[in-house]
Amino acid sequence: MTYAFDPELAAMIPMLPPSVGFDLATLRAQVARMIAEAPVPDTTGIHVEDRCVPGAEGDPDVRVRVYRPERLSAPAGVYEVHGGGFVAGDLEYSHARNVVLARELGVVVVSVDYRLAPETPYPGPLEDVYAGLVWMAGNADELGIDPRRIAIRGTSAGGGLCAALALLARDRGGPHIAFQYLGVPEIDDRLDTPSMTAFTDTPAWNRPNAVRSWDAYLGPGRAGTEDVPIYAAPARATDLSGLPPAYVSAMHFDPLRDEDIAYALALLAAGVTVELHLFPGTFHGSSLVEHAAVSRRERAEEIAVLKHALGV
Repeated sequence: MTYAFDPELAAMIPMLPPSVGFDLATLRAQVARMIAEAPVPDTTGIHVEDRCVPGAEGDPDVRVRVYRPERLSAPAGVYEVHGGGFVAGDLEYSHARNVVLARELGVVVVSVDYRLAPETPYPGPLEDVYAGLVWMAGNADELGIDPRRIAIRGTSAGGGLCAALALLARDRGGPHIAFQYLGVPEIDDRLDTPSMTAFTDTPAWNRPNAVRSWDAYLGPGRAGTEDVPIYAAPARATDLSGLPPAYVSAMHFDPLRDEDIAYALALLAAGVTVELHLFPGTFHGSSLVEHAAVSRRERAEEIAVLKHALGV
């Protein structure tokens, strides 16, 4: 299929890591190699500390990484959930971006290292994510933050877990979430939107990868059936009232595009304050092409949106 990619992005597609058809070992090796080859971020002025915090009852402890700027702009925090199709990634996955967030926002950032599918399918990863947020809110005094000023942030599978986390926190009565930043969230296991049906060969992420991702997260053959709960696939939720204000991004040639737009509109219909941005000519993960103008705009907007949401 031919796609009208942004010219700056199109020129770089041949140099991006190939879509691996979701062979799990290859994908994880590819992610590890990408992280290893990336420049080491400058953490000057940012204190970085790894901690182990209590998991859900009966589950192991959860690793989190805390980023504390030497100069705080506000007693607020960002709780970050990495992407990786539910099956890849760790604390290093978004380490560089978290350093930038802590520095440019001037707030505490906490990143969570949740267990991965298929070894730990739903609900294990979400329970880890919830446990990390419970710890962050419960230790707000130590972290120097106001527990009413915590934004959650995730992209791709991390965005999907953040959407689920907002639902879970609402229904469990806390912790309070001030804002949800949902970057290209993976939220619908039914895989029946026009973009999901059409985009079978797009760079970085495509329909075959999405099928394998949901099979890993839910268990083989469960995706699209009637018994998938809203906390696994937030697009299935019929009551979105009472959720935190949200920002939702979508990429033009991303299989997830239509489910993301639909979720933003559903939030809006439920009375939730929402900002939705579709970036033209882009694809899932195109922000890896950092020099492209559209990628720079996406990154700058993230900072601006989070600053506004947290009152920085």
